[in-house]
Amino acid sequence: MIPSLFINHGSPLMALQESDYTRFLEETGRRFTPKAIVVFSAHWEERVTTISFAEGPLATIYDFGGFPDELYRLTYPAPGDPKLAARIEQMYSGHGIQTRRDDKRGLDHGSWIMLRYMYPEANIPVVTISVNPFQTAAEQYRIGEALRGLGEEDILVIGSGTTVHNFNYIKFGQTDAEPWAEQFDDWLIDKVERRDLESLFHYAELAPYASRAVPRAEHFIPLLQAMGSSDSSDAVQPVLLYRGYQFGTFSYTCFEF
Repeated sequence: MIPSLFINHGSPLMALQESDYTRFLEETGRRFTPKAIVVFSAHWEERVTTISFAEGPLATIYDFGGFPDELYRLTYPAPGDPKLAARIEQMYSGHGIQTRRDDKRGLDHGSWIMLRYMYPEANIPVVTISVNPFQTAAEQYRIGEALRGLGEEDILVIGSGTTVHNFNYIKFGQTDAEPWAEQFDDWLIDKVERRDLESLFHYAELAPYASRAVPRAEHFIPLLQAMGSSDSSDAVQPVLLYRGYQFGTFSYTCFEF
């Protein structure tokens, strides 16, 4: 059995850098050998939950601009898995969740940058799923919950996002975390580790500095989706895998569910 993960995909520049965090990604990849990977990416937004049906090798999407030319030469040609995508479609249908297919979508940087470190050979099939930041937190959890059981088949579900993500408060060159960013993550870690879903579903009202940490929900909700997809029994407790900060506020907090 493979747990679900919430992983910070980092900035595009992370693909060109070696750091304590990229070494953590490499080590995490060595811990698990999945048959396939399912990614909820913060960088793919659709009003209706959309599933990638592309067969592959999947195109590398450079959904950013103004970076070094070297970055645009990197690729991650992992195979797709239409058969798994169809299975996921059926799982959603069984839970009354509407879906759509995308037969061409490749891997945006919310997927390929972290996967290059975790599984550099790009030989594991990947299916990506869109996010909708306008749904409630409870609905986000339910979208993940519909996929519960995939981990028992050695399919790795990853929520790819960031707990604290606000470009208006980034402080370039600052290595220490801003206290408000730490306070938000302190609250979040406590609620996640205790599986306090009622509080998590109302994080926007209850968490300190929530509106500053999560000005828009697209990077936060993959955490709820990954958590929903995991085993919810008392025997399986969420684990904080990594905590760190860049530019004062950009959080690298990661969880295993």
